[in-house]
Formats: sequence, C-alpha cells, structure tokens
Amino acid sequence: MQRFDPVTLEILWRRLVSIVDEADAAVVRTAFSSVLRDSHDYTCMFTDSRGRELAQGTLASPGQSGAMALGIKKLINSRPADFFRPGDVFITNDPWVLAGHLNDVCVLSPVFRRDRLMAFTACILHHADVGGRVASNSHDVFEEGLFLPLVRLYGGEQPNEDIFNIIRANVRTPEQVQGDIRSQIAANHVCAQHILKLLNDYRLDDLDELAEEIIRRSERSLREAIARVPDGTYRASGTIEQMEGQAPVEIRCELRIKGSDVVVDLSGTTRQVEWGGNVVFNFTYAYVHMAIKSIFDPELPNNEGTAAPITLIAPEGTVVNCRHPAPVVARMQIGHFMTEIIYRALAPVLPDRVIAGSGGTPATMQVFFGTRCSGDPFHAAVIRGGGMGAGAAADGSGSFVFPANAANTPVEIFESDTPLVIRSRELLADSGGAGKFRGAQGRREVIWVPDDDKGPRGNIGMALQSGRFQLAPEGLFGGRPGRLARFTVNGRPADPYGLTRLKKGDLVEFDTAGGGGFGDPAERDDTAVARDVASGRVTPERAALEYRFADEAGSARAGGVDKDR
Repeated sequence: MQRFDPVTLEILWRRLVSIVDEADAAVVRTAFSSVLRDSHDYTCMFTDSRGRELAQGTLASPGQSGAMALGIKKLINSRPADFFRPGDVFITNDPWVLAGHLNDVCVLSPVFRRDRLMAFTACILHHADVGGRVASNSHDVFEEGLFLPLVRLYGGEQPNEDIFNIIRANVRTPEQVQGDIRSQIAANHVCAQHILKLLNDYRLDDLDELAEEIIRRSERSLREAIARVPDGTYRASGTIEQMEGQAPVEIRCELRIKGSDVVVDLSGTTRQVEWGGNVVFNFTYAYVHMAIKSIFDPELPNNEGTAAPITLIAPEGTVVNCRHPAPVVARMQIGHFMTEIIYRALAPVLPDRVIAGSGGTPATMQVFFGTRCSGDPFHAAVIRGGGMGAGAAADGSGSFVFPANAANTPVEIFESDTPLVIRSRELLADSGGAGKFRGAQGRREVIWVPDDDKGPRGNIGMALQSGRFQLAPEGLFGGRPGRLARFTVNGRPADPYGLTRLKKGDLVEFDTAGGGGFGDPAERDDTAVARDVASGRVTPERAALEYRFADEAGSARAGGVDKDR
C-alpha cells in the first residue's frame, strides 16, 4: 500500500478540493436557473472507484452532500461491475435514493482511465421546475412531478434523446431545465478531467489508496473530538408546526455517546404525515451528520470517514424515515430541524458549541410561475433566510439560510427572472429574541404584481415552503424566542401550504422569523443594548421591556416579556 507523507497528503487534499470547486464554478458559469447560480442550491462531489465519498465542493449544501454520501455509494454498489462504461452519464431524482425530493436531480458519471474505472463524479442541482403541483399540501409523491429512476442519459457519449424528450414534456420551462441538466454534465466533465490530470501528475495508479488515507485520518480526527465528551445519554425533543388544524409533529431524539461513537435515536417520533413535509432517511441523516460534525470538528472535510462514528436510528414509517409513495416535496420544513434538535440535546454538555433556534430554519422557498406579457413562460424559485440564533459568546448575525447553507436570492436577479417587482426588503426591528446575547433580526420582503403592460399575462402561481408561522425559534439558557414569521397577500393572512393564485396589482408581504436569544436578558451588557437601540435593531420600548434599559431621555421602565411575541 502506498504511503503519503503529511506534506504530500496536504497538497493532494488541497488539489482534490480545488478539483470539485472547479466543477462547482462550471455550474455557476453555465446554469440557467438563478436558484443555482445565485442561491447555490447544488452540490458537486466525487468518490473513489468503490463509491466512497472523497471530496465535495467548498460551498456544498449539507442536505444534498450528506444524502449523496449515502446514496451514491448505494447506487454504485447495487450494480454489477460491468454496468458502468466509458462515456456513460446517468440521471435520477429518486427521493429515497438521494436527497429527499424530486427537485434535487442528480447527474452521475463514471471516470475511466484506459478502460479502468477510477472514480465517480456527481452533481445534484435543485431544479426549480420538475412539473407537478408545486405546493406543499400534496398527498403523495406522484403529485409532485416527474420521477426518474437511475437511467442512462448518455451511453458511450451518445445522448439518449428519448430521456431528454420525456423531461422536456413534463416541465413548464423545458429550455431552462435542459440547460441546467447540461450544466451538471459539464460540471462532471470538468471534475473528471481534473481527476485524470491529478492521477497523471502524481503517477498514481488509482484514487483508492489516497482515499483510504484521507478517510482514515478524517475518521480518527472526528472520533478523537467525540471521545473528549463524557459518555452519556442526552435527550431533546422538537415540536414542528403543520398545516392549520393538524397537531404539531414531535421529533424525539436520544443521543448516546460511548467512547468515540455517537448513536442518534429518533424512536418515538410522529408517524409520516399527509402532506409534503415527510423526510427520507438520507435527508434526516444529512442534517444529523451536519450537526455532529459542526459541533465536534467543524473544520474537518466531509467524506466517508466523518460518517463512520455516527449511527442513526430512524424508524421506518415515521416522518423522519417515510415510506414510498409519501409526499416529500417540502421535506426541508421538517428535515432542517434535525440540526437544531441535536444542538438542543448537546447544549447542557457543550453550551459553547451550539446556537439557539434560527429564523432560517427551515429555509424559506417561494416558487413563482406563470406567463410574461410576451407570452414566454417563467418559473423561478427564491430562497430566503431568517435571523440566526445567538450563541454563548456572540449575538446572532445576519439573515441567513441555516443550516442549509444556501444564499438569499438578490433583488435584481428575482426581478430579471420574473415580471414581478420587489417593493422593499428590510430587517425587522425587535424581531431577534432577547438574551445575554441577542438573536439576529428577521427580514421583510414586499413583492408587487405589476398591473401595467409590463405585468404578467394572466394569474401567477405561487407556492411557499417555510415555517415558524406558529412556533417561534426557541432561545437557550433563558434566552427569549425570536419573532414569528408572517405571510400576507393584500394585507390578509395567506395559506403557507397551498398554491396561491396572484392577480395583477396584488401585494405579497413576507416576514421571516428572528433568531432566538442565548442566556438571561438581565445579563446583557448595557453598552450592547444601547448599540442595538442606536442601530435600530431594537426599539427603545423593547429595550425597556426586555432589558430594563433606559435611554438618555428617561428612566428605566418595568421589564418583562412581550406577550404578543
């Protein structure tokens, strides 16, 4: 077996990451959809010849990358050795195999050198358009769009036009969807070429021995970090809202640490539900993995080794391991909470490594589709974050998509992709939860449907995937909750689960939730409160209520919690 000295290994590791980042850049340069170019809702990665994850892009989405680590390996090892051939390209969006809903489409390519299989490269993109109803209140996966099992998109470098035609016939914006698929193919090609160049430059017979070294070291590093925490059983539960009139979902988590092993047991969690919030095993695992790694060894690269110490128990048929054909389109509305619940379980023993609940959990996604005044169709997905939760040493910072690691869609891009106009976008005073350290502010966005000759032709469909409308982000250690999210059309509360039809002149207003506070508000430094008031993050009235803080013009007023919150 080949041995790698530490310097060479570090050089090779940096080279591996740069390879995937080059593939990542290929997506940015060639993708058609702004949810890919600007919100970065995609992940590139590659494996060794055995399907073990070796490297992923620097800006990978945890939900996709964690699910891919399980799914790609399963796809590869469930096929005979001669199934993959040079020049092949495969495509699938099977939620139970990969990232949990039909919108996440994976393109997978084997990498050969002189007819010998070297690696696999894969790219998952969140496609805004896969057909279907779009809304969260679907009843089964068949309503949610086109379902593709693993099929050859290219065979021996020859395109399978039948598959392309099937895809085009099932989506609203075929040119956009086909363009995004071709960007995935390009990303895999870039990745493959750079892998082969690395093998040649360093005269390596294959990637497998290098992969073994990196995976072994990564596993050892994470195990050493886990072993420093006292053995024990740590519990937490999470209550997640459902549609109006339905009881909340209960996530029960028992986290057991013994030596360097972690078992996360979700037994007792609510059974799968009758709307699109169900989560497949891979997606649940992805955000459990994200939580464990970010707590114990956040700088460690994601690969096969970082998964080895973690065992997930998620009973089949529950909302965290649903059975086919459960509806899954909005799986992030429950799946994103896995990280927060793990943080809550470990907060008593690792308070300095966790944060309070965030308004960007779950991520907010709005999908708009319709026809422009020119008669051309449009279909755009917009991602928004909320206020980050505070931690043990700092206030929550910014309006982010956490833990999903996507980016907020810029105003200019949204107005380019649709005939709609964003009237305003602002941070909301008093929306972050009070605490020794304050939660970050939520954000308001106001969208107008033009009623002039530049407006849309006919009504516009809008579907929302979000949360925190009924249950606010929780604080930790006495910190107050953040403010609830809010969604209105023309000033009236609207349905965040169904399909909303917008007509010309309508005004949509959406507030994301603020982050939870950390620690007793009575312990907050007066200088920090004064700075919040001066910057507009907190109003003088709220400062008096939450912190018993008096500005220069008056005396301290009676403190307390705002009951309207």
